[in-house]
Amino acid sequence: MRVYVLAKCSDPTCCCVETPIQTMETLAAHVRYAMEAVDLDVMRELLAPNARWGAPEQDVPTCRNATEILAWYELARENGVRAEITEVKVVEDNILVGLKILANPQTKSKVNTRWQVLSVTDGRVAEIRGYERRGEAMTFATSGVSQWMT
Repeated sequence: MRVYVLAKCSDPTCCCVETPIQTMETLAAHVRYAMEAVDLDVMRELLAPNARWGAPEQDVPTCRNATEILAWYELARENGVRAEITEVKVVEDNILVGLKILANPQTKSKVNTRWQVLSVTDGRVAEIRGYERRGEAMTFATSGVSQWMT
């Protein structure tokens, strides 16, 4: 497993001294790739073990750890669901992702546009929230406080 830090600490004897720095922009590029390719190995590296995923109105998230999130992505991939990434924007310690959900062509379902906010803690995605509107996603990315991680 690769490990990155977002910024070096000020202690020259710290265990992170030799750890490569990963900027939020680099992390966002990895997120884009993993989501477009549905690359579960890369996604696994990006997620914190206790990552959460769900809708903003949920008191308890749908997925409560990285294993559950990866299982959801695997099921979607097996069912032919893909995402075209329309936007990736770093907003403080969050990554805003715009997606066009492309369902399996055999189901003839409509293309849906969705937004996700990936909150980053210690260089890994700790929380993913799904939104139907960009404005709501941006509001959470700039001012949202999660009750899931408390």
